[in-house]
Amino acid sequence: MTDPVSDRTQASETSAASPELEWRDGDMPYSPAFGDHFYCQTDGRLECGHVFLAGNGLPARWQEQQKFLIGELGFGTGLNFCETWRQWRQQAGPESELHFMSFELYPMQADQIDRALSHWPEIDRERQALVAAWPGDPQGIVSLQLDAHTRLTVVCGPALEGVSNAESGFDAWFLDGFAPSRNADMWSPELMQALYDKTVPNGTFATYAAAGFVRRNLQATGFTVERRPGFAGKREMLCGVKPA
Repeated sequence: MTDPVSDRTQASETSAASPELEWRDGDMPYSPAFGDHFYCQTDGRLECGHVFLAGNGLPARWQEQQKFLIGELGFGTGLNFCETWRQWRQQAGPESELHFMSFELYPMQADQIDRALSHWPEIDRERQALVAAWPGDPQGIVSLQLDAHTRLTVVCGPALEGVSNAESGFDAWFLDGFAPSRNADMWSPELMQALYDKTVPNGTFATYAAAGFVRRNLQATGFTVERRPGFAGKREMLCGVKPA
């Protein structure tokens, strides 16, 4: 699979100093800087399945193509990756290849990832593999070949810079930054346009967010945007497709 990150990205991007991290209700990570939890308080793993996987037509689309590239805004704890990898193992064909590329300004440390994901025994295998491979000082581009068919790339730094420097070819996007009201930069018109430009025709996105300005920013890029019922009582979420 072609590496969708340019050499310029590798040379210029480094991670910023991570803000303080709090733990609430045992092992629930919380960012005081953004005033938000890292995942849904009801069940982040199930939210991933409802919003990001089903919202992008996965895993059904994995049966239709041998190589699949997922982009994600906000790696956080790695929960979305681990749940996606778990389902990929179960559903994808024996020769299929998954490349999961996430853009994260403040990468966590391995022990923080381990603590946050230990809540879900369903992803123990994926959590252990991720934590074992995770670098001690994550910065620049973290590229991990986690098995013969699964590659994880985490681009550490501002999302707009990282996405703008990436090559085109994304089949699906998980838009999972902190809440739009608390982290507007992750939902800006410029960033939405950049990810649209990097998406293949008929490529898709999904997000738990349903704020009006997020929907309008996505529509302005050219995405066809649809509202769907959200997770765990949340009234709406957004998903969409780039017209062919």
